Amino acid sequence: MINKTNNEKIDFVVLWVNDNDPKWLKKKAEYSPALDSDNGNSRYRDWDLFKYWFRGIERNAPWVNNIFLVTDHQAPDWLNTNHPKIKLINHEDYIDKKYLPLFNSSAIECTLCNINGLSNKFVLFNDDMFIINKTKSRDFFLNNLPRDEFAECPVRPNAGDTIFSHILINNTEIVNSHFNKKKNYIKQPFKYLNIKYGRNNLRTLSSLLYKEYIGFHNPHIPQAFDKKTWQNVYEKNKPVFELTLNNRFRSKTDITQYLIRYFQLASGNFIPRSSGFGRYFDINEKNIKKIIKHIVKRKTKTVCLNDNDDGNVENHKIAINEAFLKIFPEKSSFEK
Repeated sequence: MINKTNNEKIDFVVLWVNDNDPKWLKKKAEYSPALDSDNGNSRYRDWDLFKYWFRGIERNAPWVNNIFLVTDHQAPDWLNTNHPKIKLINHEDYIDKKYLPLFNSSAIECTLCNINGLSNKFVLFNDDMFIINKTKSRDFFLNNLPRDEFAECPVRPNAGDTIFSHILINNTEIVNSHFNKKKNYIKQPFKYLNIKYGRNNLRTLSSLLYKEYIGFHNPHIPQAFDKKTWQNVYEKNKPVFELTLNNRFRSKTDITQYLIRYFQLASGNFIPRSSGFGRYFDINEKNIKKIIKHIVKRKTKTVCLNDNDDGNVENHKIAINEAFLKIFPEKSSFEK
């Protein structure tokens, strides 16, 4: 029988950057990204939605232990930094100074396991991932194992973001060097094909003809991690982590925090969760009405709103802010 309690406290980790900060902009301007690097505006743009991230936490995840806010010596003006649950973390607090400054989220994330005081069980957010409905700790960890959904999915070359396609291939190649796919499926078949995954099982079934993993479905929602697993992956693959840390801007040779997730999946170190837990949207003209409806009706427990550089940022920003204000009208204790 599965024990539905978690014996360890669960922390949240979130990354944030103020792309309008003159000091940060000056620092960034001192470095020129390589030709095959990604330095687009969408990598850094702030949509003025972060206060709703905290309101969602207070209303829908009050059980969280601590919130580690990772920034480059920044904090929102409205943030109550004296709140007992908030821990401000600067990059040099856990990244060797020889790699700094960094403007590459892959590098900033890849050694989060080194944050002092971080619980062994933690959930990693980007600042575009929001909890919009009531959650319990068992939504993220069950029997002290991370909750996740498994689906194989081929890495598709993306003309709009070829760098990220390369990164996903890097992650998958490393996983294949450590795991035998066939043995994994035989050992724990119901971790890899499960009714909770719904139609995503079709992705996996269509991938069974291949001897090795051809990629993994990435739902782009808050991700639960076991810190010990993260540290173990780091120790076994130090060269690729160091290569990523040496890339100030997102580059084709990077690995990402997905690598640790893939290790958790391939090793079976997770408990299946419904694919309906969260929803991902690109912010664009096609999706904006769907996004507003999804937020207001709270159709899932989490939602990710990805900056898609569609050119209508200000109008979309107003509409999304209004939607969040409808479900989170009151300030949280995390605000001044």
